[in-house]
Amino acid sequence: MLLPAGGAPILNGNGVTCKYPINPTVTLGYLSIVFLIGSTLTGYLSLFYPYKGKSLPQGVLFKHTTFMVFFNIASFTTGLAATMLLWPTITEQIHLSHKVHSDVNYECPTAKTSLLGALMLVDNVREDFFNGENGDKGEFGNASSDSYDSDIGVNGSS
Repeated sequence: MLLPAGGAPILNGNGVTCKYPINPTVTLGYLSIVFLIGSTLTGYLSLFYPYKGKSLPQGVLFKHTTFMVFFNIASFTTGLAATMLLWPTITEQIHLSHKVHSDVNYECPTAKTSLLGALMLVDNVREDFFNGENGDKGEFGNASSDSYDSDIGVNGSS
């Protein structure tokens, strides 16, 4: 079973110093944010780019309900994407930059052990369930698609 990534606690005189494995998580997180900003700006500019040399005033576009709905949904989605990128990236950077802790029982977590670690644990549960331990296929692994349902008196498959 895979465990979420974490740092190794090293005892010092006053507490714990965390030593984290080298990974590009923070760099890739900020790079993703840069690409999100770039694609958002490109999309925004493409909405107002002149078509066949003729441009519309922005006020004309925003008077149409369909355009306003599209624009607001796109803006909300962009904000949500930025939040979902910034949250784990900043949290990971905070974990990696604050390495010294006064609590000797500190376990040196990373952002992956909270937000993304939950997804890793779900994958582990699925793998354990479907592969099973000792070679069996889990609780539903041996079920047949043509099994008979005695409660309603019909076969389960058509």
